[in-house]
Amino acid sequence: MYFASDNSGPMHPAVAQAMIAADTGFQPSYGTDAIMDGVRAQIRELFEAPEAAVYLVATGTAANALALGTLTQPWETVFCTPLAHINVDECHAPEFYTGGAKLSLVGTGDKMTADQLRARIEDWERGDVHTSQRGPVQLTQVTEMGRIYTLEELRALTGVAREYGLPTFLDGARFANALVALGCSPADMTWKAGIDALSLGGTKNGCAGVEAVIFFDPKHAWEFELRRKRGAHLFSKHRYLSAQMQGYLDGGAWLEAARAANANAARLAAGLGDVAGLEFVEEPEANMIFATLPRHVHQRLHAAGAVYRLWGDLEGDPDAPQMMRLVCDWSITHEMIDQFVSLAKG
Repeated sequence: MYFASDNSGPMHPAVAQAMIAADTGFQPSYGTDAIMDGVRAQIRELFEAPEAAVYLVATGTAANALALGTLTQPWETVFCTPLAHINVDECHAPEFYTGGAKLSLVGTGDKMTADQLRARIEDWERGDVHTSQRGPVQLTQVTEMGRIYTLEELRALTGVAREYGLPTFLDGARFANALVALGCSPADMTWKAGIDALSLGGTKNGCAGVEAVIFFDPKHAWEFELRRKRGAHLFSKHRYLSAQMQGYLDGGAWLEAARAANANAARLAAGLGDVAGLEFVEEPEANMIFATLPRHVHQRLHAAGAVYRLWGDLEGDPDAPQMMRLVCDWSITHEMIDQFVSLAKG
């Protein structure tokens, strides 16, 4: 019963097989391998973006920070939500890689609205040498609370950004989960919706450790290459990144894994729906569930070996509600889900 994080699951078999297949003979290094040529072509085709610049790094933090470093001047501010990973989970890596750019928080939670974004942008008076200048807008899809921006919401937000001449970067650590939930194309959820750059997540969805950074305007390509090298994120044996992404994309394994993860979360949410004392913090939309349960239920679950994120501790008022986060990946079994639900019901 392991629901702590989709970072914790195994590789998808298609990814593992691609890694094994790549582990023979010799390949050029630093991203000049033949596998990467195929990955680049495949991503361009999937996103209907034949001129897109495509690069791979090993971590989501590197993808976010290096992409924002490319889009942001040191004297600018990046507009993001308070719960954005770049604000609460990346140890100031974006500030470091942008050379000290500021983060300006929009809204109060995991999603922002177009009106909130406009008001926050207006807070920074353009041309005042004494203050930060307006910089990129950063969005997360799926959000840090498991919610999804609709295509209409994305277009409204990028529309505001364009009005002020600002680029929009999408943190897509769980991009595939959002894509299959919305039932749209990769192009629909990115450049057709006004997104300028994307981190396409693999690690949370069946890869060992790889993220793609995609710039839909190739003018950013050379600067990103230099920043990736200078930031110590250019892999020598790059073929092992390339192979992961190849296995992830070939045959639609990335979509298969995301559908399985979302379906697992839906099964888990449905089973928990009638547990006494349970309240969903947000309605589950992808592969993450945020809910509260009485402490005595958490005590029972933990005693049985369940693993998940819990806010607070297990000591205290047995009836006090405590929030939890449950995350499903592609590999979680129905047996694990049903056992957890049965224990929660007592």
